Amino acid sequence: MLKRRYSLATAAAGAALVAVAVAGCGSNAQPIQVKLAASEVLAQAAQKTQEVTSYTVDAVANVTHTQEGNGKVQGRMLYQRQPLAVDLTLDTVDMGGRGLPGGVRAVLQGDTVYVKVEALKEMLGATKPWIKVPLTDVGSPGEVKQYLDQIQQFDLANVTKLVTASQDVKAAGNETVDGTDTTHYSGTFPVDAAVQLLPADEQEPAKSNLAELKDVKFDIWVGSDGLPRKLALNGAKEGATLDATMLFKGFNEPVNIQTPPADQVGDLPNSTTN
Repeated sequence: MLKRRYSLATAAAGAALVAVAVAGCGSNAQPIQVKLAASEVLAQAAQKTQEVTSYTVDAVANVTHTQEGNGKVQGRMLYQRQPLAVDLTLDTVDMGGRGLPGGVRAVLQGDTVYVKVEALKEMLGATKPWIKVPLTDVGSPGEVKQYLDQIQQFDLANVTKLVTASQDVKAAGNETVDGTDTTHYSGTFPVDAAVQLLPADEQEPAKSNLAELKDVKFDIWVGSDGLPRKLALNGAKEGATLDATMLFKGFNEPVNIQTPPADQVGDLPNSTTN
């Protein structure tokens, strides 16, 4: 049984699930004004992320836990707003020396998610490599929902919104990230206040995923177009620590997200939905 031990690691990227709702098109974005205060830059960045129609994010999270040992989650997500599509690949999911062979793959198309996890396949008694799960299926087992949650934790708009709860953010210099000139900002945010900034239906899952942390230290690198290129999060509580980094790129560029071949997809076994 896949346990909640992975939640701290996957909280690396931020918060809750399913409707990765981003609106608009950012073709006419104006550069951030140099004289803006650091807190205003973050607010503007959070607004501009909602104008993004597609992007790619690479993320890695390292965790330590006094009882469960060290862990790591590493992967990439491709996102497209219209039509809604997400492709999440977790190459590494490990905690305390116990990993998931073959990693995790999840593809979201519209109101359906396709999940590929060998351990999950065996657990549920599936006969095909991929399991098809309608998002409207409230009876989906907790293990499937874990992977759905991981999709949202890579969400650009939500993780950027979390850092706007900071009361101590300040500029930390100019740096180049993946070939783009950026301004580096550093600060902390209180988890409870940050979660309140998310949409109401996403607050409880976010709070659950971040519950093991208190104040989170962050570093964010923002380009002249107002969009974040890199975000690092660090937090600790009662011996548990989190160190996570996300790199964002490919804003508003076409992405190729395809569902798995039909002959490789099986429905969620009925026995798990009761």
